Amino acid sequence: MSNVHETIDNAVKAHDVLLFMKGTPNFPQCGFSGQVVQILDYLGVQYGSVNVLEDDAVRSGIKEYSNWPTIPQLYVKGEFVGGCDIIREMFQAGELQEHFTNAGISIRDTAA
Repeated sequence: MSNVHETIDNAVKAHDVLLFMKGTPNFPQCGFSGQVVQILDYLGVQYGSVNVLEDDAVRSGIKEYSNWPTIPQLYVKGEFVGGCDIIREMFQAGELQEHFTNAGISIRDTAA
């Protein structure tokens, strides 16, 4: 495994929930990253993030690591969950909340 893949793997394993994104949670640099941040924040999920714009090797390496062509990418308990469209669809269907709960990740009660 290359150094960048090892770095990515270590980061994924070090966080229960990790988002590879463009920008930071406080200042997303693309709309898709911003949408995933909004969903995670709405659910009250504690998560780490990696700004892929700070390192071209990580930006291209994460795409190889996950075999997924786009960013953002969300990992839960070391497993790739999906990009923006998948996360949004899972959230709207209630599947993302269930996924977090089943993984032992606490979320905010969003029931109205």
